[in-house]
Amino acid sequence: MSIFKEILEGKIFIYPTDTIYGIGCNALNEKSVEKIRKIKKRDGDKPLSIIAPGIEWIKENCIIDVDLKKYLPGPYTIILKKKNPDFLAHISQTDTLGIRIPKSKFSKEVEKAGVPFVTTSVNLSGEPFAKSIKEISKEILKNVDKIINQGILTGRPSTLVINGKEIIR
Repeated sequence: MSIFKEILEGKIFIYPTDTIYGIGCNALNEKSVEKIRKIKKRDGDKPLSIIAPGIEWIKENCIIDVDLKKYLPGPYTIILKKKNPDFLAHISQTDTLGIRIPKSKFSKEVEKAGVPFVTTSVNLSGEPFAKSIKEISKEILKNVDKIINQGILTGRPSTLVINGKEIIR
């Protein structure tokens, strides 16, 4: 089965970004999103970010206050105000949303699927992020549907862009 079809089905992935390994699912599938929060032992009110299926999707759903082409695709998470504060409330209960389009093959699959995709580091909340599959706890690995191994990644979380200012984490 093709990756984009598995995304649409709500499968939970561990996948490479252009920075570190992430864990995610179709952001529209609330059951899968909840499972990711449980896997990571992450509070339900802590916002998650998404990989957007494209620039047009971002323009349709968010108020743009930066030059998107300067940052996307790339190693950035842009925090944007949602046009509708209730949009994807199970991802972010605030009026903002963290948006990424990593420069990676996986982003192309999200684009094909045409849906927003949860993107968060594949680690237990508060633990170190993973640059390789072997750094991921067995507890997490056994709870996902699909693992895409791309070897060792650069190992820096994405840079945040808030109100046009870059914040390196």
